[in-house]
Amino acid sequence: MLAEVMHSLSRDVLEGFAQAGVAIGLCLVVALLCRRFAVHVERETVVSLARGLAQMTLVGLILALLLQRHLLVGGFILLAMTGAAALTAARRAQGIPDALRLSFYSIAAGSGIVVAGMLTTGTLAANVATLVPVGSMIVANTMNACAQALERFRAEVTAHVGQVEAGLALGADPAVAVAPCMERAVYASLLPRLDMLKSLGLVWIPGVMAGMVVSGASPLYAGIYQFVIVAMILAASGITGLVATLLIRARVFSPAAQLLLRPSEPRPVVAGYAGPGKEA
Repeated sequence: MLAEVMHSLSRDVLEGFAQAGVAIGLCLVVALLCRRFAVHVERETVVSLARGLAQMTLVGLILALLLQRHLLVGGFILLAMTGAAALTAARRAQGIPDALRLSFYSIAAGSGIVVAGMLTTGTLAANVATLVPVGSMIVANTMNACAQALERFRAEVTAHVGQVEAGLALGADPAVAVAPCMERAVYASLLPRLDMLKSLGLVWIPGVMAGMVVSGASPLYAGIYQFVIVAMILAASGITGLVATLLIRARVFSPAAQLLLRPSEPRPVVAGYAGPGKEA
């Protein structure tokens, strides 16, 4: 199998590396241009380009080994991607209790339900070559939706602690007290996907459609299929945002219905001292 993969490094692959070299050169020129205006991104640009090329080359090699495998292998790949996505979303959900597990459940629910539905209805071909690329796009978008929902919910609750506690004091159920916060959090997680769907075809032509057209598929069918994928991304993001906010809602109250989520405490200022080298 490895010999077959190495044999695939033929003229088209070498041509791809040459094209990558041109793209890298252009990025380096831009980084040097930024340096002239005191914007120093040279090191980060080089590291990002090296990592990106190495990672995509590795992904290509792995897919070349796995594309002819059983569909179950694609499921395990997407599960691993879901775990990595949960780690990324949890890092962005600062101050959220049990953020990693909550993120994993939310992302798995959103992407899993939609991918399973697409496979069941035949919208998504039941082979690894299609499942992994399309599934990865859905997982990536649900990751962003999860992080946005968690962060917005935390921000809304901590910004309206007084209102939430006033509602609790008047006998409101905790779910009712934070309902406006939940509504705004779910909407915030859906807004980028809604804008993406609205601008589809007018502002941007997605890569899947471009790839299908280049490979010889009907442009009309490629456009419709791209719409299907973006619509499924919206559905998966909606499920993820709802599950994430429902799960966090259950964790921000004590068994006695007391609000546990609080704004970060401001750093105390010592009288006569306003920071290093400064006097109040």
